[in-house]
Amino acid sequence: MSESQPESRVQFIELSDEESGQRLDNYLMRILGGVPKTRIYKAIRTGEVRVNKGRAKPERKLNAGDVIRIPPISVAAREEGKRVSDRWSQRIDRSIIHNDNELMVIDKPTGLAVHGGSGVQFGLIESLRQMFPDQRYMELVHRLDRDTSGLVMIAKRASVLRELHKLLRGDGVDKRYLALVAGKWPAHRARVEASLEKSALPSGERIVRVTPEGRRSLTDFRVIERYRGATLIEAKPVTGRTHQIRVHAQHAGHPILGDPKYGSEEQLALAKAHGLKRLFLHAQRLEFRLGGRRYRFEAPLDGELSAVCDSFGTKSLG
Repeated sequence: MSESQPESRVQFIELSDEESGQRLDNYLMRILGGVPKTRIYKAIRTGEVRVNKGRAKPERKLNAGDVIRIPPISVAAREEGKRVSDRWSQRIDRSIIHNDNELMVIDKPTGLAVHGGSGVQFGLIESLRQMFPDQRYMELVHRLDRDTSGLVMIAKRASVLRELHKLLRGDGVDKRYLALVAGKWPAHRARVEASLEKSALPSGERIVRVTPEGRRSLTDFRVIERYRGATLIEAKPVTGRTHQIRVHAQHAGHPILGDPKYGSEEQLALAKAHGLKRLFLHAQRLEFRLGGRRYRFEAPLDGELSAVCDSFGTKSLG
């Protein structure tokens, strides 16, 4: 289906092998680029969209051979403001470090959400679908917080997405992050194991806390460099919980600098004094084996974060 032309009739689309495994809502958002999410969910809820002639829920996983009924939803009236800006398109394009028929890897800039929602009109995946309209399948393999920079994988085949999700559920993907934390991280503190639970503040803001009732969470840490008042550490999340590295660093007594959600006023002031205007958390490395081939991707700290490290000057002793 063309994204730029309105459809005036009901369509029936049969899913291919490479499109299987997607949620119904994600599939519709991809092929109906520009149609508001509220309209898509209404079409599912009211039964305008059907799978194999029956109603379906948004989270339904689609299989090869499923026939999807698509109602005549116009996408021609999309507002120009709903398109990714040229500035972001160019920045994303410069951030692509790997791109083949199966996988795209991007060194995501800070400030860009990986997907739209919660007040964000569009994110990385929506932008990529606009930038590569002929690419029939593009799905996020995993997520990064909006303020976290670094490596993100985009699957270009459903089979690749399924295999990478299988690897991620086990220990098949080695992910490493760099973070600058407040204070002197002790060399013996190589692991933080603390259960995490998500909740919401009265304002609606999502927050994660350490609590015995939470889900088991484990992060390995290693000191990379010491500075006066701060430590550059490598973090390897063994489990993959929301805000895990940020909360585990705070729980250890050394919040990540520039973290407005889990840092103190004192640590935010320290970050500001050294010119840090963002969360100092960067997804630096990904390593895994896929289809008999070993992949290894690295994204060094950008100039802004490197300058912050340099600003701390003399390293502390010990």
